[in-house]
Amino acid sequence: MEKLLIIGKTGNRMTELSEYMHGFFRVLACTETTQNAGAMLKVVEPDIVLAVLEGIYDVDIRIFGDIGRDYPQLKVITVGTPGEFRNFNSYANCSFYENLLPESTNEEILEAICRNLDIPMPEGAGTTGRSGDLKKHILVVDDNAMTLRSIKSMLDDDYKVTIANSGMKALTAIGKERPDLILLDYEMPICDGRQTLEMIRADEEMGDIPVIFLTGVSDREHVEAVLRLKPSGYLLKPPVRKTLIEAIEKELSK
Repeated sequence: MEKLLIIGKTGNRMTELSEYMHGFFRVLACTETTQNAGAMLKVVEPDIVLAVLEGIYDVDIRIFGDIGRDYPQLKVITVGTPGEFRNFNSYANCSFYENLLPESTNEEILEAICRNLDIPMPEGAGTTGRSGDLKKHILVVDDNAMTLRSIKSMLDDDYKVTIANSGMKALTAIGKERPDLILLDYEMPICDGRQTLEMIRADEEMGDIPVIFLTGVSDREHVEAVLRLKPSGYLLKPPVRKTLIEAIEKELSK
């Protein structure tokens, strides 16, 4: 499955595109600051980049000059107004980038991505049903960005994956779209895994979502404290992909 890196500011358009493209590609999103894009490129080595220009300012756009210099063969598609693209291209200086207008549909953006990758349009694209809708939805909650990226990478081919870096953001994510299962870090600052689980269970609408704890501490006393909360399961970090998927499938099959 081709890897798509989406760069842009957090917003409805970014969320909509990420969710739609999950059905067809292995999607990674860089939303906090485009300065992180350079580091992500080295780690994930995407096949193509989709940049949503709305809300990206001069200081953020400059990173694309580096991308054009360091990754001259990398395909980049932008979504923005002609003015936003002119500003973008003044830094990127890459005339081979293709720009699509903000009113472009998800299907039109998908078609442009497939055309640039020289691959056929996926079956079901442009219809109400798409392959991504068949995937189970996993929410991964951890305050460590590297852990989030690693677990998301392990699961992306088999599940729809949403990530959150705090307990409060996890609750917000659950409110927007209920996951089928939650992978929850036990050791988090401010609102730890125990508190987050208690808040999830206190809500009638999400109290029955299975929760698997992730913990980096393996001593007996710590593990017993985790088990007293009666989660659906627990795994030691860093998790092994095979073990992680087996634990997820065990819970989803119940």
